[in-house]
Amino acid sequence: MHKHVEWDDPGADSVMKHYERSPQGYSEPGRGDILSGRYQGKVVRIKVEAYVDGTSIGEVVALIEPHSGKRRKLLGKLAVGDTVRLPDASRAFEPRPGDVSKEDEEPQ
Repeated sequence: MHKHVEWDDPGADSVMKHYERSPQGYSEPGRGDILSGRYQGKVVRIKVEAYVDGTSIGEVVALIEPHSGKRRKLLGKLAVGDTVRLPDASRAFEPRPGDVSKEDEEPQ
């Protein structure tokens, strides 16, 4: 059974929006691919086990703080090892460290 996740809107980092403008290079994810989504402002990496009707199903393999690269094992009710569904519309490119503004950073 998969865990229900309310994914963050990927905004400017949307994979789908990028490929709408430039469809060359887009392919459906396959078993073993690693995809990224955003959840509660963090990066969630998912290892794809199946792809059905525009949605990837897979295991959470990493939860990452975008500004520091620090990895977590738990984020709210989501944990590394959970099985989730990631719709294509929620897929996001990974942020580069310089892309995160100071406003997005959590207090130290």
